[in-house]
Amino acid sequence: MRRKIKEETSNEMNPKEFLKAVENIVSEKNIDKEIVFEAMETALTTAFKKNYGKSNSKVLINRETGSIKVYSYLTVISDELEGVDEEGNAFVKEVNPELEITLSEARKINRTLEIGDTIDTEITPKSDFSRVATSTAKQVVIQKIREAERSSIIADFEDKEGEMLLGTVALEDSDNYYIDLGRSNGVLPKKEIIPGEKIEMGSSIRVYVVKIDNTGRNLLIKLSRSHYGFVRRLFEHEIPEFADGTVLMHSVSREAGVRSKVAVYSENANFDPIGACIGEKGSRIANIIKELKGEKIDLIRYDKDPKIFIENALAPAKNVTVLITDPKKNEAIVVADNENFSLAIGKKGINAKLASRLTRYKLDIKKEEDAKELGIKIQ
Repeated sequence: MRRKIKEETSNEMNPKEFLKAVENIVSEKNIDKEIVFEAMETALTTAFKKNYGKSNSKVLINRETGSIKVYSYLTVISDELEGVDEEGNAFVKEVNPELEITLSEARKINRTLEIGDTIDTEITPKSDFSRVATSTAKQVVIQKIREAERSSIIADFEDKEGEMLLGTVALEDSDNYYIDLGRSNGVLPKKEIIPGEKIEMGSSIRVYVVKIDNTGRNLLIKLSRSHYGFVRRLFEHEIPEFADGTVLMHSVSREAGVRSKVAVYSENANFDPIGACIGEKGSRIANIIKELKGEKIDLIRYDKDPKIFIENALAPAKNVTVLITDPKKNEAIVVADNENFSLAIGKKGINAKLASRLTRYKLDIKKEEDAKELGIKIQ
């Protein structure tokens, strides 16, 4: 409980201008108004103690009027100034009249006071405090506001990891593009763009949030357009059946700028998930391919049977035989005839690599004659 008993001076700071400044900070930085007021009070209290040497002082700001006042305070303590401590030693407590007041003396001022309450006396200096204290407090307030703004921005972005965002290309250096995401910039390394694509300053761009790192001084939002998760989010954005659960995505593998494989399925046996992804006259898949700058996409039907899933994943190769050699280690041998062997492997081995990633199986692809020489029986 606090009781103000005396006013000594008036506050000459302009309350209306102060409140307007606070409103501007709150609006511009999108932070809680109370955080700004508390930061101001803390900073001004520190400044007053430093410049006026009053350790038992505090600054309070009226949230409605904007008036700023300084108070010194006395803490109410017990009248029992003599006693024995826990170790049995006798003691006599001396009252510090600049910091403390006994309960009996305090109740001469106000009968409702209890031990631990404070008696406040306004000691707001004249205009000199407005100049000295505000100057001293400025950096402290700025730091508090930065901390609050950072916390607010982190709260806005902390659940965006693994999501696709729309931003604007704001800056570029030798290694990165800097994407304006609204309240913060993200970093898109040039090695994380789609090979061959040209990015123009000021253009809108979709990006995938790989990681959000808030452990350093500044929030770091790491972006990518070559990550396989970018393809996943594009499909979910373009095809509404993913949102309602009619179409489900099992996995995605990608070689950015070359080819992606996307495994989809539906729990409704009468629904065609691949057809839904393609869309009428290929409109849906065309939009995705356009965003991926012409990257080829293989739509793969997922199957719970790993043999069938691997067969599907090796498209455009056909008529391949899959032998699961070690289900615990996810290892399989794939046998293909001469016509389909090169298709199963793909240019520079990309098709086999993407199928392996998609199915999470280590695939050993062999020609029929090689399989026979090794004694591999093809069922």
